[in-house]
Amino acid sequence: MLALLGFTMIIVFTYLIMSKRMSPIVALMVIPLLFAVIGGFGKGVGDMMLEGLKQVAPSAAMLLFAILYFGVMIDAGLFDPLIKQLLKIVKGDPLKIVIGTALLSLLVALDGDGTTTYMITVSALLPLYKRLNMSPLVLTTVAMLSLSIMSSMTPWGGPATRAIVSLHLDASEFFIPLLPTLIGGALWVIFTGYILGKKERRRLGAIDIEQFELKSSLAFAEDASLTSQEDITQPKKIWINLALTIALMVVLVSGIWSVSVLFMIGFALALMINYPKLEDQKERLMAHAGNALTVAALVFAAGIFTGILSGTKMVDEMASLLIHLVPDSLGSFLPTIVALTSMPFTFVMSNDAYYFGVLPIFAETAASYGIDPMEIARASVLGQPVHLLSPLVASTFLLVGMVGVDLGEHQRFAFKWAILTSLVLIVLAIITGALTLF
Repeated sequence: MLALLGFTMIIVFTYLIMSKRMSPIVALMVIPLLFAVIGGFGKGVGDMMLEGLKQVAPSAAMLLFAILYFGVMIDAGLFDPLIKQLLKIVKGDPLKIVIGTALLSLLVALDGDGTTTYMITVSALLPLYKRLNMSPLVLTTVAMLSLSIMSSMTPWGGPATRAIVSLHLDASEFFIPLLPTLIGGALWVIFTGYILGKKERRRLGAIDIEQFELKSSLAFAEDASLTSQEDITQPKKIWINLALTIALMVVLVSGIWSVSVLFMIGFALALMINYPKLEDQKERLMAHAGNALTVAALVFAAGIFTGILSGTKMVDEMASLLIHLVPDSLGSFLPTIVALTSMPFTFVMSNDAYYFGVLPIFAETAASYGIDPMEIARASVLGQPVHLLSPLVASTFLLVGMVGVDLGEHQRFAFKWAILTSLVLIVLAIITGALTLF
């Protein structure tokens, strides 16, 4: 009964936000609350929501101050030289820009961290997309697919690390057979960028680069309150800003400090360095507050969603039902089944819940059929392109928040590409021997 209630809730929620009948922030709070009451959890639902809020609070703080930090850096003109060089290289060709997006995001995503990947890629390329009137959904889709390839299979990426730890596996044995799949997946992302770039080229045509005079990132702002102000760039402080940003990334990757604390301090330093006057600081804060607060609010709303989903045990019952639906006759196909089911599984639950709760059950089941748990672990990471579309992923809110698009719009645009990417990864894994078909 709980499993049915959970699946119905996910279907209703997804339909409402993708059809734009309800905003994501409202749906994330109202829909799970309604289904919890229907399921008879009215008394304890408050504690469940509070527990969910506690779990996402660090992520919300991190996203809030990360958006503010990079907003200040864009205002200060840190990325203007890079954008100017990119404009010269691509010569106003949308196809080259999208392929460049794929290459940059694949390279940055090597660290396996979604937050870093999105912040660097979007900060560097969004002004260019806006300047040339390209679809921001192309940027979000290509960046998301790049992250899904690099973070899912590298042993230092979140999903792979969880799979390895959960099943007590050797990292090199897990990763090396997946390396051809990773390379093939990266080439697929570039090919996807080529397809999307050709569509943008047909829509926009080649653009005469000489008609664009890049004065500052301020020229890309859509907010009239920004464009009406005087030039706020700080060209003389570009090297200080670059050094601060590099230092921030180094400390972030090293894991010395909490990411949320790191960006709080980084934002404070960036504001003081670039805008020492109190009035200027207030203006910069107000200029980016709307976007930052919207993303933080979405993350807290997602905390309510996950808190109810976990607290009511809906997610456990959903996982148990799906596992038991696999008939014994298909047991020898379990690696392929795990790869395929990882798409819906990881969409409706967090990576922690899936890899530490569901994956061990799959591995035990596979062992009874003589299947190596290593294959189950490899199969489990191949649905990550679909997972990154989930409203339960904090970095997804950062991506759509920085780009300024609606979560439902991003999901509608990227959904088919995410499924195609997962299917391509599964086929590649079978062809290269990382998975056995049966």
